[in-house]
Amino acid sequence: MTLLDTIPGVDQRTAQVIVAETGADMSRFASSAHLASWAGMCPGNNESAGKHASGKTRKGSKWLRGALVESAGAAARAKSGYLRSQYARLKGRRGHKKAIVAVGHSILVIAYHVLARRQPYADLGTDYLVLRDRTAYTARLVRQLERLGHKVTLELLPQTA
Repeated sequence: MTLLDTIPGVDQRTAQVIVAETGADMSRFASSAHLASWAGMCPGNNESAGKHASGKTRKGSKWLRGALVESAGAAARAKSGYLRSQYARLKGRRGHKKAIVAVGHSILVIAYHVLARRQPYADLGTDYLVLRDRTAYTARLVRQLERLGHKVTLELLPQTA
């Protein structure tokens, strides 16, 4: 088992492809964004005069892209985890294919940090983004209920140990 096997959706074959295509030495890339750009797994930014055109990804290693997309599909089918929740959140707004590429991008960024720091991946959890900013999440839920015609009063529950 390697360090890359700790990433959800990444099996031994995908870890081999990542190392074969990028190399195990991450010092050649200035940051994870540089690696994602080199691999062609970052979104394009085609904007002119305030209009946003297609955000196609760049051409990169087709072997690395294939492995990352396959791993993203496996991570999306997992029962829980950060990558699973990221896929579910994006799929509703952007569609299956764009969500898969975004999760593949996240896997590549995670792989960069795992290889650069030589530490195993620690999953953030399914509800990381929800719990990160509780006030914004609460306000959004209250607005949704008010749009449905409910009057909402919030009261904090006593904390249990």
